[in-house]
Amino acid sequence: MTAHANELAVHVRGLRKQYGDVTALDGIDLGIRRGEVFGLLGPNGAGKSTTVEILQGNRSRDAGEVTVLGADPATGTRAWRSRVGIVWQDESAPAELTVRETVRHFARYYPRPRDPEEVIGLVGLDAKADSRIKALSGGQRRRLDVALGVIGDPELLLLDEPTTGFDPAARRQFWDLIRLLADEGTTILLTTHYLEEAEALADRLAVVARGRIVAEGGSVELRERYGTGATVEWTEADGSPRAEHTDTPTRTVAGLMRRFDGEIPGLVVRRPTLEDVYLRLTGQEDAR
Repeated sequence: MTAHANELAVHVRGLRKQYGDVTALDGIDLGIRRGEVFGLLGPNGAGKSTTVEILQGNRSRDAGEVTVLGADPATGTRAWRSRVGIVWQDESAPAELTVRETVRHFARYYPRPRDPEEVIGLVGLDAKADSRIKALSGGQRRRLDVALGVIGDPELLLLDEPTTGFDPAARRQFWDLIRLLADEGTTILLTTHYLEEAEALADRLAVVARGRIVAEGGSVELRERYGTGATVEWTEADGSPRAEHTDTPTRTVAGLMRRFDGEIPGLVVRRPTLEDVYLRLTGQEDAR
């Protein structure tokens, strides 16, 4: 977090967007502080991508107030756009160029770009720098998209499902890159379906459902506020497994200790995870 943590890089009030009879955004309020990593969670169709597109200036809004880096994205200048990086869900690079050619080409669009060779290394494409994009795997193309999003050294980086198609090793390398950018003071808005990723990277999270933000806070705060009880599991003397969902797990464990005279066979206490909370907030508890 930077010294300007209390300043808002993104300020949104009453944001609305309608597509015919479908309400994509139904009064979104959002504030993202400079230098923080902010995670936007929600099922498909919840309004995450529409929000990102409006913040970047690529989609108009029907109502509401939006300020990004001190300007309205709807009227953002070329200089303003150079301060905002974005990684879309879809690939954006020309297939016939090499990785190095592409990154160098995109660097010319910005007044103060990062060093192309450094960026290629940051996203783990050193060995593929001279390969044509059409010869890359899906995960490698995704890494290139991330490189193009950060080459301009943006103040604000918008990441829309950036690690889709990444293998576990590539995803962890991407996490290291995000942490590096955050340490350098970059403000980052991340949309993702990977709750582990959101929990590992984001300072704060917002859960979007049906076009509205239904919860906001740190991952621990969300679990404590919206998680319900805990599940205590143990093994009976005859070897049969038992489980009990309770709002008072400490009392349940104490009772089991008296029954078993101390050591409780197979004791496990499971508290609500971020996934449990997310499914509950988005009305998908039965989908598990």
